[in-house]
Amino acid sequence: MDVLKVFVGSPSGLNLRNVLWHGFVAPQEIPPKYCSVMVLLTAGLGQLLKCFLRQTNHTLWHRSFLALTDLEDWIVFPDVTSEALSVLEDVMKKSTFVFKTMLPYWEAAVTKFRSHRFADCVILLLTQLEAGLRRAFATVNRCPQRLLTAESTVLYTTFDEMLAKELNDGTINQLPLLLGEPVMEFLWDFLNHQEGPRIRDRLSHGEVNLNEFPGEAANQLLAFSTVLLLRFTSGDVVSVLKEKAAIKSLISIAEGYSSHFHPASQLKKQVLSCEESIHSWPALPLPEERILEAARLEGQFETNACRSLIIKIMSELCHHLPGYHSGPDNLDYFPAEKWSQALRVLCGTSIPTLYCPRIVLEVLAVLRKVSAQCQQVCDQVISSAKLRHRQWVEKTLRSRQRQNYLRMLRSIKLLSPVLYLILLLIVLELVNIHAVQGKSTCEYQRYLKFLKSVLQYTENLATYTSQEKNKWDETVSLTHGALLKIWTYSEKKQMLMHLAKKATDKAVS
Repeated sequence: MDVLKVFVGSPSGLNLRNVLWHGFVAPQEIPPKYCSVMVLLTAGLGQLLKCFLRQTNHTLWHRSFLALTDLEDWIVFPDVTSEALSVLEDVMKKSTFVFKTMLPYWEAAVTKFRSHRFADCVILLLTQLEAGLRRAFATVNRCPQRLLTAESTVLYTTFDEMLAKELNDGTINQLPLLLGEPVMEFLWDFLNHQEGPRIRDRLSHGEVNLNEFPGEAANQLLAFSTVLLLRFTSGDVVSVLKEKAAIKSLISIAEGYSSHFHPASQLKKQVLSCEESIHSWPALPLPEERILEAARLEGQFETNACRSLIIKIMSELCHHLPGYHSGPDNLDYFPAEKWSQALRVLCGTSIPTLYCPRIVLEVLAVLRKVSAQCQQVCDQVISSAKLRHRQWVEKTLRSRQRQNYLRMLRSIKLLSPVLYLILLLIVLELVNIHAVQGKSTCEYQRYLKFLKSVLQYTENLATYTSQEKNKWDETVSLTHGALLKIWTYSEKKQMLMHLAKKATDKAVS
């Protein structure tokens, strides 16, 4: 244990893990004998563990490696070409971002990439990005003392502080102003956001299989590093390099980058996924037309009441949709294609996501829960509709089940516009999310209570539409109550879309 403390653990010792991982140490500053000790120590610990397990008759279960999934969500840069690699090799020797003593690490990273040792490449790049950003951080915030190598008595500067909005003393961090929002968003996406790849955490804690590390991740970080180094390079040579087609493309993508893993971005993905599910409902297998007609005639009164409320709410929401100036007189005016188009246009709206206040994140969390419940309802409707239709065709449904199937068909006809309406409400609130900061504490609490009532409705709907419950008649009365609440709150003009419109009208006048 003492040897571990001296070499790896305590800040009072060599603290090799931290000083190396956070980019404080140049290659020549680590003697080869330290590497030898760590290799022997690791092997020795393995032998001790094996001996202990044999003596105690215990079994050691190894934790499974995490797989880096959803790669398509975080691939934004094209594959790094040999031309781009040559530019990087050239610019790393001229950029003020790179410490001259650290140049061998950058050269090794490119070599590892070329030999398809992608995990090694990313590990080297991460340490050097942290070292270079630490220099920029210390310079722009006028705190050269923060550039110190890791001292046992001083809290040293790492990514966590460099990416924060404020410094420890409460003053504004100037690094985001220097780098710009797109660069900061990329760093937050790649390193910090909980639903992002969090490459640094997973590599530094041994959570991923190095031999199976995806080349796409190395490609993204290498492309980003190229753009970043060019930002810190001056002279005529750089102007020529920036005009190369491969580099021009990388710079353009980097300058237009927006977050993929912020809760607001994730909510957009949820909404579009749910919309796609609802859009598939018309293609679900159905019984013959006369059966459908009988299902439609039953329980018309409450269904019609719901449809009237949907039209009233839609008439209000349409005032906040781009390109729409009046609401529909009936739901046929707003078929699935129009719902889809409106949702996609709104989801394409840019929303500031860097350093969102806590109040904004709280609202986003509730909206995401509502969206998740809507998705669950969609999945359950599709699953139940396919199952019941197959049983209907095979004539294996009992009398009560046949009646329940007809109720389900009637409810589905209503649930489609209702779920579209809720998704539209979610996205309209999302694009105006920052208006919540204009609410007083009391107004905010009432608004949160309203959102949670919508959440409660979707949770109950998910329960009623499950195959265990199958309470399709109850979904109609439940929906009627929820629509009344939405209409009542909408009339108060206290939704975020209303507040944003008031602020816009006031600014114009």
